[in-house]
Amino acid sequence: MNFVPPSTSPGFYTYNPDATGQVFAYDFGADGKLVRDRAETCWTWRGYLGNDIRARKTIEREKMLPAAVREALLTSGHACHLDIDEGWLYGDLPDLRHDYSMEARGLSHFRFALNDQVLLGGCKQPLRSIDHVRQLVERGARPFRAPCELIEAIIGHSLDGLSGELVKIGEELDGIEERIVLDVWQSERQQLNESRRKLVLLHREMATVTTLVRQLEHRHHLDLPLPIADMAARLSNRAAALIHDGEQLQARARLLQDELMAKLTAESNRLLYFLSVLTAVLLPMSIISGLFGMNVGGIPLTESAHGFWTISLVAVAIAGVVLYVLRRAGGGRMM
Repeated sequence: MNFVPPSTSPGFYTYNPDATGQVFAYDFGADGKLVRDRAETCWTWRGYLGNDIRARKTIEREKMLPAAVREALLTSGHACHLDIDEGWLYGDLPDLRHDYSMEARGLSHFRFALNDQVLLGGCKQPLRSIDHVRQLVERGARPFRAPCELIEAIIGHSLDGLSGELVKIGEELDGIEERIVLDVWQSERQQLNESRRKLVLLHREMATVTTLVRQLEHRHHLDLPLPIADMAARLSNRAAALIHDGEQLQARARLLQDELMAKLTAESNRLLYFLSVLTAVLLPMSIISGLFGMNVGGIPLTESAHGFWTISLVAVAIAGVVLYVLRRAGGGRMM
């Protein structure tokens, strides 16, 4: 009998496990659709809450699991891997977690193990790809005739999620580029740095999926079952295309960073030029005021009624000459 917790909102499932740590279970018939009669079941998909001790004990008692597969499902921490042992395909892969709005909220991981009759999966947080595939299963929108078809759908939707994140970052870069061109870039450094940080994280996860799938094909190219080999080839091609798109966005972000730094450098140079000219113009006045401010005898114009104005005019004239020389030397550049 299928155990499906009630949904709190469309696309979101509560992760409330039963006494065995199981969150859901689906039985599939020969046509790839859900069945209620256990006698018609061809294969089963069972999902567990990864941080529930009851789920760990249930998996430990699964006699059909090879030792290496059981250990991979129960190991602490997360290290992405993908392998096959005694007919079981198992691994730990990245996915986008979400909240009640189904919006992506960073990366998390899901673990799985499958053979021809069962798919076991576990995660510690709500994952968008798994909940999306659960919707497809419950609506009967797509048949899944074998576990490898379903895991391909989960990984494919995960890659679609990463692709969607790349599109959002591309739109962010469009806005940043437009503001840089319009010279309204004073607040863009932080946003550009954040976009580059997201790109680094996404590229790392996409490269991880591509590497794992290719390593699986390379290590087991002689004994890899045909359905899994076809699945691996399709996923490898999709992930490689996403890596290419991510690398293009990274190159674009670096170009925008260089352009932004060039504008910052030009602005700093302009301010330094202005301060240098101001210092040069005021330097004669400072020297004159320093000389006439000495408390010694023999200072000229001390007894003259127009001495202050005379010295001021001389200082202004010298400052004007200095400014003229600097502007000529600078090619007539305006401050």
